Amino acid sequence: MKVLHIITGLDVGGAEQQLRLLLRRLPAHCEVITLTDPGPVAHGIEADGTPVTHLGMTGNRDLTALPRLAGMIRGGGYDLVHTHLYRACVYGRIAARMAGVRAVVATEHSLGDAVIEGRRLTRGVRTLYRATERLGTATVAVSDTVAARLRRWGVPEQRIHVVPNGIEAHRFAFDPAARALVRTRLGLPLDAFVVGGAGRLVPGKRFDVLVRAVTQLPGVHLLLAGAGPEREMLRRMAEQFGSGDRIHLLGERDGAVDAMADGRAADGRPADGPDIPGLLSAIDVFVSPSPDEAFGLAVLEALGSGLHVLYGSCPAVDELPADQAPGARHFSLGVHELATALRELRRGGPGRLPVPPVVRRYDITRSAEALMSVYEQAVAAAAPVRRRNPAAVPPPQGRTAALPAAAVSLPDPSRSPDPSRLSKR
Repeated sequence: MKVLHIITGLDVGGAEQQLRLLLRRLPAHCEVITLTDPGPVAHGIEADGTPVTHLGMTGNRDLTALPRLAGMIRGGGYDLVHTHLYRACVYGRIAARMAGVRAVVATEHSLGDAVIEGRRLTRGVRTLYRATERLGTATVAVSDTVAARLRRWGVPEQRIHVVPNGIEAHRFAFDPAARALVRTRLGLPLDAFVVGGAGRLVPGKRFDVLVRAVTQLPGVHLLLAGAGPEREMLRRMAEQFGSGDRIHLLGERDGAVDAMADGRAADGRPADGPDIPGLLSAIDVFVSPSPDEAFGLAVLEALGSGLHVLYGSCPAVDELPADQAPGARHFSLGVHELATALRELRRGGPGRLPVPPVVRRYDITRSAEALMSVYEQAVAAAAPVRRRNPAAVPPPQGRTAALPAAAVSLPDPSRSPDPSRLSKR
């Protein structure tokens, strides 16, 4: 089976890293097109042996991307197209239809109750999503929580398939040597109580709650990995509370996929700080304050390192019995409650826990097997359509002909209130 993956961008992020992990295990010939941002994950995917093509899309209204993308799909002879992230799903589904490919799968990585990938779910965003979703064959939800949201949106039950995200658990195993090395390099006392967090530094992740909670705990250090528009605000907040020397904003980390023990990324680029496994070994407690997650990969990775975890939202844990993740504890979003919980853990000396069953449940190999089953069903469903329409759809002539009539009047996703964030997705 020949599969084309289309994704909005390949900078460091959960969906991007998840795609790379899956590409390593899918028993299919895969290629990747990124609409924008061929960042570090693109380099890693290419280092793994999967070709990546940059479409060079200039923005949400770059309709010239449609005929170019359709031409690439048509010329590639793909059996199936798989789209990832909002903009790629919108353009990719339309382009696949234009190219005559009927087996189209889309993964919904980050659908919240009120936002999708950080953008508010305005009427225009919802309408465009629903209209283009009908052009696909199947929509993959990364959790039961996301599947329920898709049903509420009106996506038919038979089109929804739950394929949970997965991790490589062995990469996150606690390493005492890495703990000492990371703390030494960052100038942290070896006996200090250190809290950790990781994610995009955007308002919806609520890292301001985490920073403020740590400022209330004298002697406690915070290692926060991630990049985003709130970085400077968080730095100023730490300074304002006199805790600038204890709040360490580490910037973007390559995470579980690119990290190597010798301090270099998997594609050979030098690493400029601890990777995510090293960070997890160095800390004592992990905190994920986000109140609205689609899955909760960061929580799983922390549990894989034997850490106690405090979280605001994690469907990967909440959808299972409590004994599957005994080290994970939900907290309501509040500075005082988080500070109290951290104070209690510090007093008890949290130590390391056995890796809980939930980590083994979400093994990336199982995710790849489940996704391949969705592919096979989608290709089988598309086969009768191919027999009735053996001729390929001819290339469109001119910009007007590039858009199907049904797509011309669709709302523009750039009307969402945060265009700067839309450019990333």
